[in-house]
Amino acid sequence: MKIAILSRSPKFYSTARLRQAATGRGHTVRILDTMKFAISLEERNPDLYYKGRPVSHFDAVLPRIGASITYYGTAVVRQFEQMGVFCANTALGISHSRDKLRCLQILSRHDVGIPDTAFVRDKDDVLPAIERVGGAPVIVKLLEGTQGVGVILAEDRKIAEAIIETLQSAKQNVLIQKFVAESKGKDIRAFVVGDRVVAAMRRSATGPEFRSNVHRGGSTEAMTLDAAYQEAAVRAAQIVGLRIAGVDMLEGHEGPQIMEVNSSPGLEGIEKATNIDVAGAIIDYVSDQVAFPEMDVRQRLTVSRGYGVAEIRIASKSELAGKTIAESGLRERDVSVLTLNRGKRVIANPRESRRLRAGDRLLCFGRLEMMRTLIPKHKRRRVRKLTRKVIEEAIALQERAGEPARP
Repeated sequence: MKIAILSRSPKFYSTARLRQAATGRGHTVRILDTMKFAISLEERNPDLYYKGRPVSHFDAVLPRIGASITYYGTAVVRQFEQMGVFCANTALGISHSRDKLRCLQILSRHDVGIPDTAFVRDKDDVLPAIERVGGAPVIVKLLEGTQGVGVILAEDRKIAEAIIETLQSAKQNVLIQKFVAESKGKDIRAFVVGDRVVAAMRRSATGPEFRSNVHRGGSTEAMTLDAAYQEAAVRAAQIVGLRIAGVDMLEGHEGPQIMEVNSSPGLEGIEKATNIDVAGAIIDYVSDQVAFPEMDVRQRLTVSRGYGVAEIRIASKSELAGKTIAESGLRERDVSVLTLNRGKRVIANPRESRRLRAGDRLLCFGRLEMMRTLIPKHKRRRVRKLTRKVIEEAIALQERAGEPARP
């Protein structure tokens, strides 16, 4: 197998370890500087040039895209995808993970624990947003920050408000996030490869520092994750669209709280803490997957006019609830069930004898006009209102700051 590692430096620990693991397994490896590519677009002929020469054939690509070159790096990865080369992480997955707000927005639709988070631009929305995430203390995060840079603990609302306004005046986008006090300056890094966690470590902050990042002086120790944390890490990576990911979690009272999903997680810290050959696990996974390149199912299945892919949710009053797939009449209506999602389980190609339950979600391919009749209308969501007490407190703070009160 011929593998390309996209990295700006062959001397980086992660890059060197991946090359070592690949060559040790008999694969051919080239390390290519992501910024040295040129993208060529012609009808039916997407191509790449590297240092002015056409790129030779590769069986797989391992992207190690730094945050500073995300846009160009994902464009290069996307071009490899268009050329039919298996990419360990897709351009879309990398883009989703690199934007903290987008990543949390995607996760928030699913049954995955995340800390309450707010994103605001208007000055008048800052104090209400702080209250919505549970009140001070809160974490203020720069959207573009990495390795703990741009993560600030604000002890009270007034300090939080001042920090946020200062950062926004400097044209910085920030998140306001609930401070999970019970984590006690610790977090978990789970390294996901495919559908399993291959290694995990607990990172602990030192001294008064609340950030547990190794780059902030945090210490590490190997750990064995229980099933709930393993499942949360794998699901988070898959939801964001990553096959290889470092998933950072806090240990909350309600279980795992996903903080971030990293598309280019470093190998040094976790390999040294756990003594596990993570690089080898990545190469073995890529080798197994090369025969199955990424396929955009929706693009492939929506070529026929009037046909497409849709998700059908089984409501308690649905005509499908309680029936088997065979009894549902879906096939007679020209609708095929591709997968059945039940809670956190995904059942691929479910049998005709499978009985449908309220709450099930069916990923189907078929005639759009027919599937539209099976999708219930969305109910208008209730808007969560602030309590009168919160409003009064916000007004009092504005008055103490010498600002006119706004009801």
